[in-house]
Parts: sequence; C-alpha cells; structure tokens
Amino acid sequence: MLQLVAFFMYSRYTNSITFKFPSFYKTKPTIRCLLFMKITIEENRVVTLAYELRDSSADGELLERMDARYPFIFLFGSGKLLKSFEENLRGLGSDDSFEFVLTAEQAYGRSNALNILKIPLENFKRASDIPESYIQIGNMVNLTDDEGLSHNGKIIGIEATQIEVDFNHVMVDKDLHFKGAILAIREARLEELMRKHYIEEDGVRR
Repeated sequence: MLQLVAFFMYSRYTNSITFKFPSFYKTKPTIRCLLFMKITIEENRVVTLAYELRDSSADGELLERMDARYPFIFLFGSGKLLKSFEENLRGLGSDDSFEFVLTAEQAYGRSNALNILKIPLENFKRASDIPESYIQIGNMVNLTDDEGLSHNGKIIGIEATQIEVDFNHVMVDKDLHFKGAILAIREARLEELMRKHYIEEDGVRR
C-alpha cells in the first residue's frame, strides 16, 4: 500500500490550507483546500441584523422593528449599545436566529424622580427652540443645557409659567423582548476600529 506524507500550511489571509509533498516524491502536487469557517459575533466585528422589539413578551406591544430592507448595523463591543443586549448575541453566526428578554434592570432601569424637572417657560423655549404650538403633553422634545449638552425628554405637564419634562429614557421600566436573525458579520475596518463606529460604504459613520 502506497502511503503519502505531506506537510500543510494554514493561511489566515486566504483562509486556506496548502498541502505540500516532500522533495523525494517524483511528482510534487500542491493541494489547496479552502476552509469555510463560520464567523461569529465578537469584539471588533460589524454585525447586521433584523429584529422586532416588543414590550415584555412576544405578544407585547411592538416598540421597534428593523427588517432586512432597513437592518440594524453596528460595531460590536464599541460601548454604544446595552452590554446585556450584546452579550445575548455573542457567539452567534450569520443566519442564526435569536430571542431573549432583557429585564428593566438589564435594559434602561427604573424611573428616577430626579429626572423629572419643572422648567420655567422662558428657559424651556430658549433651550428647545420649538414652536409654541408643539408644546403639548406627550410630545418629545430635545433640550440643550448651559453646557451645550442635548437631552431628550417628554412633556408631562404644562402650567402657566413652567413646563414639566420627564428625562427618563423612553423605555424605562420596560422589560424588552427581542426576536430576530443575524444577517451578516464581517471584520471591522481599521478606520471603524479607530473611530469606534460602523462606517457605511459612502463614509457615513453609524
């Protein structure tokens, strides 16, 4: 029985193994095998996914939807998303599905009365720069403080001289049910790693 001995070399750049036969063989064929290793979600990879977000359970109120036409794309491990959200995706691969619930404590926490402020009407108008007709209970507003920082809030009360605004996160006190699928995963480019942003092909950072 003829036994063949060969050496092999793995290339991480081409994701392949090349087999080479020793010099004492009269013919020395070179055989290259491509490896199709499943890439999974981990730090420094750009993830594309589709999902539905519902309040509390699969039957809860639909809060947000990102589908294949308008997917959610992000740089994993950039620190811009909920850590608990990312940890539920870690290790998944393309075409994998997911379903999980984040409790309010794991998500955006519980309401804090300190985040509900009564703002003098004159200051409110100066900080928000919105038309007076928009000042209605339930409307979302973006206010800029004296240091130039922006804050999103919801109008919950209107008085003659002041406006009451709730600056708690819009999803505070909610358990969040996520269900979706991983559409694509790729290695982040150098510029994305430096800026800690997913960058579109047209150069727009996300």
